[in-house]
Amino acid sequence: MASDDRKRSKKKTKDDPDGPAPSHDVHGARELPTVLVEGYSLQLRDEGGFLGDQASQTAFRELLEQWRRRHRRKGKKDPLGDRHSKDLGKGTLDAALKSGRASEATDVVHAAMEEFAEGLAQVIRGFMRQPSWKGVERIVIGGGFPESDVGERAVLQAAAILQEMGERVPLARICHDTDDAGLLGWVHLAPPELLEHYDAILALDIGGTNVRCGIVKLRRKRAPDLSKAKVLRRKKWRHKDDSPNRRALVTGLAEMLEDQVRHCKKMGIRLAPFVGIGCPGLIRKDGSIARGAQNMPGDWTSEHFHLPTALRRQLPTIMGVPTIALMHNDAVVQGLSELPFMRDVKHWAVLTIGTGLGNASYTNVV
Repeated sequence: MASDDRKRSKKKTKDDPDGPAPSHDVHGARELPTVLVEGYSLQLRDEGGFLGDQASQTAFRELLEQWRRRHRRKGKKDPLGDRHSKDLGKGTLDAALKSGRASEATDVVHAAMEEFAEGLAQVIRGFMRQPSWKGVERIVIGGGFPESDVGERAVLQAAAILQEMGERVPLARICHDTDDAGLLGWVHLAPPELLEHYDAILALDIGGTNVRCGIVKLRRKRAPDLSKAKVLRRKKWRHKDDSPNRRALVTGLAEMLEDQVRHCKKMGIRLAPFVGIGCPGLIRKDGSIARGAQNMPGDWTSEHFHLPTALRRQLPTIMGVPTIALMHNDAVVQGLSELPFMRDVKHWAVLTIGTGLGNASYTNVV
């Protein structure tokens, strides 16, 4: 992998306007002051394909659609209506569980939820057998799916199944709002010497469905370990609804960042010249993406595309100082939001259940 990174960092052509970042920028860092990132974006396979594909929000929606088809084949009216399962809101599904009485809608949702929980338990069991997950004492669950009642129940059921399998690792919910967690983790990835002189940083959390852009206030005086860091202002764009191409998405990201910079100027916030970028995939040291960004529009693994450089071109300075843009895997960042609260264990991990399934494992060194 290292030799591949060096080759890519040297290759740049006239057709490569967003070529590799300067060599002093190190993306996808594994060794941090207090924690090691043991592994992330693992792609485990079985006879059915990639294990992670069985435990994403996309997978749950497909399971639900399959159960609805079985219901319709019996000549019964679909209890959830005419819309495809992928288009049903979380509120609609949660309402089916909260009806307080048995119904066909409840039965269908329960069936899909139980099958999903079994799949999630099997996926977790597969991860627990990987070298980078050896000795994991706790798994925190993030992503948008567990924020729904259906998702939370599925995770609880998966935890019970794991106990029956003899896997004693507990599952816990990320303590922050999911929309904030993927931004807050950047306080542990940004250069420490940079944080000493500013009040806040900018962060992006880019997923296959949504983009979140936030101002993260450090609040170091309240907690030197950054456990009191707070998302001061957040903007969310459901880009999947707009179906932008890759260039349009990058332009939209830059506009979101510029809006946050203007807000900081207006409010007198000392904003660091830094942007943390979390996105799916395996991130090379030069900031290119090796694999795992298949849910993003366009080819994000192309040698002609380098997101940190593309954003720096559109936002060259912040408060008059040249912009530093670093990128890491979104699951790693979301997991690191839990770092101050994981001091009672040595080895821990995160799974993020969203459009895809993100994963990362860590070892505390301090």
